[in-house]
Amino acid sequence: MSAAARQRELAQGKLLVDEPARGVLRLTISNAQKRNALDHPILDAITATLAEHAVADGAIRCLVLTGAGGMFSAGYDIGEIPAGRFEEQALERLVAHPFTAAIEALAAFPWPTLAALPGHTIGGGLELALTCDLRIAQEDIKLGMPPAKLGLVYSHTGLRRFIDAIGAARTRELFLLGQYVDAATALDWGLVNRVVAESALQGVTAELAGELAGNSPLAQLGNKRAIAALLRAEGQLDTDVERELIELRRASFASADMREGMRAFAEKRAPEWRGE
Repeated sequence: MSAAARQRELAQGKLLVDEPARGVLRLTISNAQKRNALDHPILDAITATLAEHAVADGAIRCLVLTGAGGMFSAGYDIGEIPAGRFEEQALERLVAHPFTAAIEALAAFPWPTLAALPGHTIGGGLELALTCDLRIAQEDIKLGMPPAKLGLVYSHTGLRRFIDAIGAARTRELFLLGQYVDAATALDWGLVNRVVAESALQGVTAELAGELAGNSPLAQLGNKRAIAALLRAEGQLDTDVERELIELRRASFASADMREGMRAFAEKRAPEWRGE
């Protein structure tokens, strides 16, 4: 993409916003010291920027979400949680709420969205990418979901997003093993749409973004809305079941295992699970 419009720096410079081509808005996560981990300022800036441009008659017709410095995102910034504050309220407030707002804003964005993955894409970073309509990955990257290593029950809405994209069997493999997959495997699973060489990522991203922005606005808005409505209808849960799943997630925030998982991650050691 050509560097056209001036770049704005948000979230203390950790989210870069520009319009590299006509009709294209690009958000670049730039938190190099923490491998582009998603902290509160970044998540809040993503939410606010998407709200600013989520108008059906605006100049923006496509969103590109990417990362700087050879990384997409290492996921939620667990370092945001102060040492010794791994109790339920701190974990739920610091992890769940700002991330949910950003995901919901991205899912509700009316125009086509494209995630360009120039490096590893982990945890919340992977869900953020999966929330986009299309994903293009550099061929040498890894993708993964680590909740099993942290003692976290993932949100049922997030799990539904993975099931919709890659099916139940692959979602089980991704979440229950907690291992990373390479870009070729991600392509085979349907986790990404295209895999390209490092030298081609920028050019292919520009080509796809230009095509998305140049297609019929009426068709883009209508087809995206219809697809989302159909997926929501298939994923509707009984109220009691949904309440149960929400309680499972809440209970994981209150568990000794999640506190141990977070401590072990921070201390770079293997966790000692208690099963409670």
